[in-house]
Amino acid sequence: MRAVVTGGAGFLGSHLCDRLLAEGWEVLAVDNFITGSAENVRHLAQNAKFKLKNEDVSKTDALKVDGEVGYVLHFASPASPPDYLKHPIATMMVGSIGTQNALELALRKNAKFFMASTSECYGDPEMSPQKEEYWGHVNSVGPRAVYDEAKRFSEAMTMAYYRHYGVDTRIVRIFNTYGPRMRLNDGRALPNFVFQALSGQALTIYGDGKQTRSFCYVDDLIDGIYKLMLSDEHMPVNIGNSREITILEFAERIREHFDNVPLIIFEPLPQDDPKRRCPDISKAKRILKWEPKINLEEGLKRTLAYFKQEFSRQRSA
Repeated sequence: MRAVVTGGAGFLGSHLCDRLLAEGWEVLAVDNFITGSAENVRHLAQNAKFKLKNEDVSKTDALKVDGEVGYVLHFASPASPPDYLKHPIATMMVGSIGTQNALELALRKNAKFFMASTSECYGDPEMSPQKEEYWGHVNSVGPRAVYDEAKRFSEAMTMAYYRHYGVDTRIVRIFNTYGPRMRLNDGRALPNFVFQALSGQALTIYGDGKQTRSFCYVDDLIDGIYKLMLSDEHMPVNIGNSREITILEFAERIREHFDNVPLIIFEPLPQDDPKRRCPDISKAKRILKWEPKINLEEGLKRTLAYFKQEFSRQRSA
């Protein structure tokens, strides 16, 4: 009942630490704080079952952990386009060397291994919704490839350790997720829109806004991840919300929460930006008995309350 969570001070990693501790696990969170923040886990500082270690898991001698380990969960990686475009080499390294270091830790400790992959493995898909069996449509030399291909490689490495060494592995493909502890203006649609609205700016939509995403509230995602942890499934599983919404409609839903309704402006669509993103979650429903429960309106209320508080805190600081 001791877990190592790489990227444990990140948006998803910190919520995962909360869930593991609530389930009775001891947790060692490892983070180098490129995009994570100690603030995300500050509320856990007095918990005797929680430890935080500042370490880059991509270093060759990283993840030397003493004592027993029951699970290694690899969540370390920049995840938003501005972050992985700013840190392209670090993103590739954490998906390759970082993944191998985490797998080696699991192998040494005879622990289970959990790989946090992404819907970006499907690239700009030619089919929708995306099933796990779909191999994807990825530009391997485009600007987004530093993230897409890093995750595709990490999946391949995970399956190699499963087949060659018998490491007990799990792979989740995470679709668009939102909730408290996202960084304001981190480059993804929701924090961008909210930051712009709070700052009195127009909401920026890239392209014509007809591209779609499927937004899953973080509590639902973590619940699906925990159920996948406890399953016997080794092949990738989509976890996300199958309700598809256009970016333009999503921006309108954000605007409804502000008295001074912000304008919307349009900018060119970035290269290789997916036109559709929607998970087929029939596998998760079947083997995990999981599906999201929190609707978009409720999720937005919770998230906007956090963002407004965080915006005020940052302005005061």
